[in-house]
Amino acid sequence: MQPILQIRQTPAIIGIDADLGAFSITQPKAEVNITTTPGELSIHSSRPELTIDQTRAQAAYNGGSVLDMNSRIYSGIQQLYLQGIARKVEQGNRMAEFFKPGNTIAEVYGTDTEPNSFPEPLGPAAYDNVEIHFEVRAPEISFRAAQVDIQVESHRPETEYTRGKLNIYMQQYASVQFIPPELNVQM
Repeated sequence: MQPILQIRQTPAIIGIDADLGAFSITQPKAEVNITTTPGELSIHSSRPELTIDQTRAQAAYNGGSVLDMNSRIYSGIQQLYLQGIARKVEQGNRMAEFFKPGNTIAEVYGTDTEPNSFPEPLGPAAYDNVEIHFEVRAPEISFRAAQVDIQVESHRPETEYTRGKLNIYMQQYASVQFIPPELNVQM
């Protein structure tokens, strides 16, 4: 048998120890600030006004004020005076035509026996001498709408990356081993 040379080879082994990197994303909450101004409703109403004017009723009862009574008497006397002048003119016209039947002195002046009356110092009596006036005003309404002010402050996301671990090492080195044959030394 012939001696055999043995060769043993060990391959190289590279070891890799790797951990993945990690992302960390955080985002703080947005800050919201809401300010509200309340609405305002304002209503102003005035009281109704009742006006009663009984001047004409007082004039019918007792003549009213002295100024009004004197005014009625004055205008009444003026009217009576004008009526008296008109009556005297008519009597004079009839007397001018004395030749006509019925225009004698006795018939023209004899029938004028009514005394001249004094003017009426009182006002006319009527059912509507009292004036009633009722005034209602619409309410004044003013409205201011509510206002809402919203302020939002947003924050950007905070991104953090933690690198992973990468460790490359030689787990086993390559080697070549030569094993010589055994020699028989007996010779």
